[in-house]
Amino acid sequence: MNYIVFDIETRNIFQEVGSSNPADLDISVVSVYDSKTGVVQSFTVEEFSNMWPLFENTDAMIGYNSNHFDIPLLNKYYAGDLNEIKSIDLMVDIKKSFGRRPKLDDIAAATLGKGKISHGLQAVEWWKTGEIDKIKKYCEEDVIITKEVYEYARDNGYLKLKDKLSNEIIKIPIDTSDWKADENDSKVTKSLF
Repeated sequence: MNYIVFDIETRNIFQEVGSSNPADLDISVVSVYDSKTGVVQSFTVEEFSNMWPLFENTDAMIGYNSNHFDIPLLNKYYAGDLNEIKSIDLMVDIKKSFGRRPKLDDIAAATLGKGKISHGLQAVEWWKTGEIDKIKKYCEEDVIITKEVYEYARDNGYLKLKDKLSNEIIKIPIDTSDWKADENDSKVTKSLF
């Protein structure tokens, strides 16, 4: 199965736009890992015409909280509907099994032994000071961590999380049976670019 792993950073936060709707935010950078090439690339809004083919020619999009946040926000910029592409949202699968939505950083720390290099609020500050390269580096690192978490769950059938009360590492079973591409899953070719 060919897949992409993606993450978004924004130019602003919900409090600044007076809304809790992700589509009301503005994107600064999108980073995408393509399993066909093994390459991570970053795109600013002005470069999205180079990015859309990655989404349109994949079997699945993989993200963390992507169904709720990233996809609705990306759809604001896309000529078609990214909801037509198979989506694997790791946070959704964790919540199904665990009943809660832990941070990617906590899952990565327990599962991979490493965490994120920064946080989204810092990326917004970097946007305001024009430090786009820092945003790209941070977003790309998040994509790599998400990719590694996905691969761990796919290969092992569980993820790990440190229990905050006992400090013990717990295993969260992940049902990956619907992660494989299905012949009925269609690719989208709706870009106007």
